[in-house]
Amino acid sequence: MKKTIYISIIACTTLSMFSCKTDSKNNQNLTKEVTFTKEGELSLFDLKDSIPNPITKLDIEIADSDYERETGLMYRKSMQKDRGMLFIFSEEAPHSFYMKNTKFPLDIIFINAKNKVVSIQKNAQPLNESSLPSEGPAQYVLEVNAKLTDTWNLKAGDSISFTKM
Repeated sequence: MKKTIYISIIACTTLSMFSCKTDSKNNQNLTKEVTFTKEGELSLFDLKDSIPNPITKLDIEIADSDYERETGLMYRKSMQKDRGMLFIFSEEAPHSFYMKNTKFPLDIIFINAKNKVVSIQKNAQPLNESSLPSEGPAQYVLEVNAKLTDTWNLKAGDSISFTKM
């Protein structure tokens, strides 16, 4: 009887050692930090008297697939001031964004098919899942660091141009 109990205890102990063993690879955070990859350049223009006056130029990442548009700037800790992410949609339509899993504040610029700024959602707060809609149809959406649109005095009616690399 004692022999059976000892065998059972040894078997259970051995089993629990192997079944509870944690592989250090399984315990690591599998999400790698996403880094910026320059995929194009974008310029913003103020249209005073129908003459385009340069406001600023940005290096951009481009989100033009469903996955890239859904992920956007999620899981990143920050972005440099001379960078942005341009979302490209196949058709002009009303769009709405939110800040799920986005860890730093953004200005979200909605741009129509004619490259004109339609509206701006300023200072979108990190991790906030409230809907941030465009005020009209947009084909492009540009995300930049919060407060930059105020620094640039960007407004509806201003324009953009961009090139893909």
